[in-house]
Amino acid sequence: MTNRIAFQGEPGAYSHEACRKARPEMEALPCRTFEDAIEAVRSGAADLAMLPVENSTYGRVADIHTLLPHSGLHIIEEAFVRVHINLLGVPGAQLGDITHAMSHTVLLGQCKDFLQQHGIHRITGADTAGSARQVSELGQTGTAALASELAGEIYGLNLLARHIEDHSNNTTRFLIMSREADSSRRGKHGMITSFVFQVRNIPAALYKAMGGFATNGINMTKLESYMVDGSFTATRFYADIEGHPDDPNVKLALDELAYFTTDVEILGVYPASAERG
Repeated sequence: MTNRIAFQGEPGAYSHEACRKARPEMEALPCRTFEDAIEAVRSGAADLAMLPVENSTYGRVADIHTLLPHSGLHIIEEAFVRVHINLLGVPGAQLGDITHAMSHTVLLGQCKDFLQQHGIHRITGADTAGSARQVSELGQTGTAALASELAGEIYGLNLLARHIEDHSNNTTRFLIMSREADSSRRGKHGMITSFVFQVRNIPAALYKAMGGFATNGINMTKLESYMVDGSFTATRFYADIEGHPDDPNVKLALDELAYFTTDVEILGVYPASAERG
């Protein structure tokens, strides 16, 4: 056991915040890419990986669904993080001094009202934590960063304005991945089963494959499609359902799904978070 949890991004990123919230006892290991975070777990450099899969405002995280089936890892938990955006300045700076704010383009778009109100111009940075680091290195009182409070702590920036996002419900969902699967029943809010599948090339295959979940009273909380290997005809689906594969109704539905698909791969069986909305 390394007691490390890997994440994509620089120290202070929202994925880092998710690691600290879900596994405060573990050392967070920053990685350059999602692939690097997955490889850190596969190689044994980390025990777990924290991967964002979707955001309540901007939808799914690009490419993540294509990585999960081939990762060799298993989902053991989900975590939700409210994306609170803060204006961070160098020591000595005041809110009235700020003329420019740097961050990832997505965060800049989420604070338009605040920035317009204070006449602050936007500077696009590579990412949120990287912008905080860059502002710290620049040392200019007129330039601030939009990032997490954790980023401010790490890079020695002062909190000039807190929770300035335009929408108060912006939340990112993360999956915690492990080398070992855990299908034990746990948690107080039921179980979630995540899987991918590819339908057979027959008429109404998807409709028929989904029928088993409806007739067996299973709530499917997510169904998303994505292309396989750039093909317009080979479409794979990612799904989350409420329930455990050993539940009689889930077993019946999965058996029916298998009849109309070319492959079904369960990515994880894990407890539903209390923060699941």
